[in-house]
Amino acid sequence: MLHWLDLDFRIADAIYHLQGSRWALQDHRLLQQVLHLGGRTLSQTMGGVVLIALLASLLPTSLRRWRRPLLFLFLAVAGSTLAVSILKSLVPMECPWDLTRYGGDLPFVGLLERRPADMPDTVCFPAGHASAGYAWLALYFFLAAVRPRWRWLGLATGLGMGLVFGFAQQMRGAHFLSHDLWAMMICLTVSIGLAGWLLKPQTTHLQTSLR
Repeated sequence: MLHWLDLDFRIADAIYHLQGSRWALQDHRLLQQVLHLGGRTLSQTMGGVVLIALLASLLPTSLRRWRRPLLFLFLAVAGSTLAVSILKSLVPMECPWDLTRYGGDLPFVGLLERRPADMPDTVCFPAGHASAGYAWLALYFFLAAVRPRWRWLGLATGLGMGLVFGFAQQMRGAHFLSHDLWAMMICLTVSIGLAGWLLKPQTTHLQTSLR
């Protein structure tokens, strides 16, 4: 849909021309070091905390009653990033900075279009870095199970991280908007599927007990 509306190119064109018809911010410290590398570290650290809490829930501690929600959260975050990573390896698509339109060496080939046999494969779709943020949309479902009043904070956390990480990469020329939206859709789909499997009985029980 975004391809037909040409929205990807319109946004990338605007960003590219604002930077003087080059990706002047590609190596900018805020975007590259803080939001890209630092954002990835933040997401990995959060994942480590969840794993530690999950392992602690296997012991006779107060976390035992959160074991199932913590298992969901760990699987949802890990599964979301893994699903995006696998799709990236299977679907070759160029980053904006690869394209001749933006100073690169490759032509644009659409998602379902046939690629020239001599065209090298690239791994820019979906957006891996944005998925490190959108994977935390799982916090909405986790908090709906353990602290229902905080579930919207969980949603805001996942959306906020995904939007910030995705915007930083678009400013660097690493992704189109549609790459981020596909990453968000995949992460949300994984969370919804796992929540239906792991959290439904737990959520019903906890919500009933809170009334």
